[in-house]
Amino acid sequence: MSRRLPVLIIVSGCVVFILIQFFPVRKTNPPVAAAISLPDDVAGIFKRSCYDCHSNETKWPWYSNVAPVSWLIARDVNEGREHLNFSDWGNLSTHQQKKKKSKIHRELSKDEMPPFIYKMGHPDATVSDAEKETIYKWAAAQ
Repeated sequence: MSRRLPVLIIVSGCVVFILIQFFPVRKTNPPVAAAISLPDDVAGIFKRSCYDCHSNETKWPWYSNVAPVSWLIARDVNEGREHLNFSDWGNLSTHQQKKKKSKIHRELSKDEMPPFIYKMGHPDATVSDAEKETIYKWAAAQ
């Protein structure tokens, strides 16, 4: 009986894994409503490090089709878009844009963005100190 328990656990795990694949998430890329206008250097940084979660131009990787990882990725993208969406930037008032820029500065200076888990899968998303300075100058100049 003790030999059957590990086999039963493995088989049960496989069955659950297969079953959860029948509950896909909705991965969307709505139309870009009012995109942000950026200098080329800032745009490059944002597109490489931020756009997957903070725009309607998400690049959904192959593993975003595999549950339960797909659920986590979709949740992160939806939350990211709620907090800051560069695809809707032009719909924000000047005051709201200023507040968002302040938040971008704060998040970058604390190394909270991009999140560590995202950088693990996307090492090129890391924002260097020089790139942070470029973003800080952009935010302050506007």
